[in-house]
Amino acid sequence: QVQLVESGGGLVQPGGSLRLSCAASGRILSINDMGWYRQAPGKERDLVATITTRGNPNYADSVKGRFTISRDNANKMVTLQMNTLKPEDTAVYYCYANVRDTSWITNDYWGQGTQVTVSS
Repeated sequence: QVQLVESGGGLVQPGGSLRLSCAASGRILSINDMGWYRQAPGKERDLVATITTRGNPNYADSVKGRFTISRDNANKMVTLQMNTLKPEDTAVYYCYANVRDTSWITNDYWGQGTQVTVSS
């Protein structure tokens, strides 16, 4: 099995910053794309940012210039630095990874989610 464990999140005022981290563990042969999605109450889960194995990022238009995604391949981690946060960034944030396991089966995996609340 493969597990994704997130850390970070919490309550922050508008204009503030937060950092989310996610570590992958388990029967991992290799990891392809990693990233973050978010889901606000009553809405669908949407892309925030993804990053390839080579470090090429892709961002949702709503977070470009404010959020930065990075990854540490050696430690199987992905991080999302969120700056200039807005109330509309409030959501549950989910870590994502496309993983090939030791049985050579490739699947998408998700973390349990971490709440980010931007409010004064």
